[in-house]
Amino acid sequence: MMNNKNAAANAPISQENKWGYKLEIGKHTFKDRILENCIYVDKTQYIYELMSRDSNCFLSRPRRFGKSLLISTFKELFSGSKELFKNCWIYDKIEWIEYPIIHLDFLGVDYKTLELERALSKKMDSLAAHFNVKLTGESSKGKFGELIEILAKDKKVVVLIDEYDKPIIDYMENIPVAEKNRDILKNFYSILKAQGSYIKFLLITGVSKFSKVSIFSDLNHLNDITIYPQYAAMLGYTQEEIEHYFSYYIAEWEKKTGRKRQVLFEKLKDYYNGYSWDGINFVYNPFSILSFFGAYLFKNYWFATGSPTFLVNILKKTGVSIDRYERMSVNENFFEKFDIGTIGIDNISSLLFQTGYLTIKEIKDDIYVLSYPNREVRTAFLQYLLDGFSNKPGYETNEITSQIKQALAENKIDDFIQNIKALLSSIPYNIQIENREAYYHSLIYVALKISMTAVQAEIQTALGRSDIVVSLDRYIYIIEFKMGSAQSALDQIEDKQYYSPYLGKSKKIILLGIGFAKTERNIGDWKARELGETGSETKMDITEEAKEEKWQMVKQMLADKLPIELIVKYSGLSEKEIKEGR
Repeated sequence: MMNNKNAAANAPISQENKWGYKLEIGKHTFKDRILENCIYVDKTQYIYELMSRDSNCFLSRPRRFGKSLLISTFKELFSGSKELFKNCWIYDKIEWIEYPIIHLDFLGVDYKTLELERALSKKMDSLAAHFNVKLTGESSKGKFGELIEILAKDKKVVVLIDEYDKPIIDYMENIPVAEKNRDILKNFYSILKAQGSYIKFLLITGVSKFSKVSIFSDLNHLNDITIYPQYAAMLGYTQEEIEHYFSYYIAEWEKKTGRKRQVLFEKLKDYYNGYSWDGINFVYNPFSILSFFGAYLFKNYWFATGSPTFLVNILKKTGVSIDRYERMSVNENFFEKFDIGTIGIDNISSLLFQTGYLTIKEIKDDIYVLSYPNREVRTAFLQYLLDGFSNKPGYETNEITSQIKQALAENKIDDFIQNIKALLSSIPYNIQIENREAYYHSLIYVALKISMTAVQAEIQTALGRSDIVVSLDRYIYIIEFKMGSAQSALDQIEDKQYYSPYLGKSKKIILLGIGFAKTERNIGDWKARELGETGSETKMDITEEAKEEKWQMVKQMLADKLPIELIVKYSGLSEKEIKEGR
């Protein structure tokens, strides 16, 4: 792996403004960053290595991860703009030659107003006009091939395609349009193979990596470098790069807070580091880092730039267990799987990786271990899932998860159950769910994971797997779910002895069986047992007194003629339960 110290040592550091040098999140081109004295983290040693090894490349990275900056850097390199690179590693390493460049950025293709084929055809005409060329072809593919051939008369052409998949990604909730656009793009890109002899260098970037069968089937010469170790840190910031290029802002933070920079590094790493494409080199999210140093506030910057509504809707429909994403093992075929027409549990997991919600944490014996990159992604994604699964706004779910945490800390099982019922109460009756028990399980798991960190799911024991285990200072909760009887859930905990690994830990062990009622689509009943350290039963069902207190409160609310919506919110009971009484 290359040493970034050489590149870092030549970084431009100026004191033009009070911040030392500029943080400009909106400057996506290399030229703008250099001319306007913005921070540019020098990645040209990686670029040199890529140019030297490959001439036809594909690279997938999440949104806001520097793909457009990378494309524009290549554009300036192949334009012969040597002086822009005078502080970069590559400055004296290459022969500076100007090549004709076709730069196709799908942010500038008006496929939402026009049909994609028409929009591409119009874009080809626009690119040709830049070179004073008049195209005669009728289709976008024909015009693309014609433009390449005309421009290559003197020198071979450089083709740079940014956000190649945007016309597909933007329509993932409208699969017929997405599939139509996929087929148009497949035909459009196929000309690149036919015109290969005219092309000096080809780089295609995007968020998703669709199946080669569906998009790049004709481009078998295209080298996918997405998970190549030598390019793992080509996008994103390494720890070393953070410490060097942002040294001014780090020093400012120390002055403002009176704390040592190591404290800052640990927190930055927790929030924004953790992305990897080889399980060895881990990088920071560049957008979040630039945003943080602009405000000195720890917030979910990257997550806020795009809502994963489509992903959440698919997760809701499939009923996939969300806990699997804490540590998920896959083989290399996983990275080739995603196809628009067959979105299922495996495909949605692949798309979660490609879009940046999962990353590679380690690789061992050809097995890739995936998980959330960092705190920003984990907490924001889980919160978004909870809001989506429960069909409640964030301020309501925040209040409920806070009450869940307090209820379990104080061993108030009935309060815990009522808060879970409040979460489930807003799920639409007509929602299409393939596995309703898994759906409820995932929602409760997410609520618990947001409330506290010591939550595990599907814990393997000698006789089976427990659904959820929550370990707190004074209590350990072993929770099992069943569609139907809570007693059968509790019996399973006891029969399988899911509690046995936790005996002798000086904590009270609570066995909790929860039964879901199909007709009410909520918790029907629940049963709890409390065990001593040796496993002996010390306390029987603890629900009746609390239930009676709850109903007395409801009766008083009804007597006071409070709106039914308010009673549902504060009691955690469904409207049907309240109207039917006990």
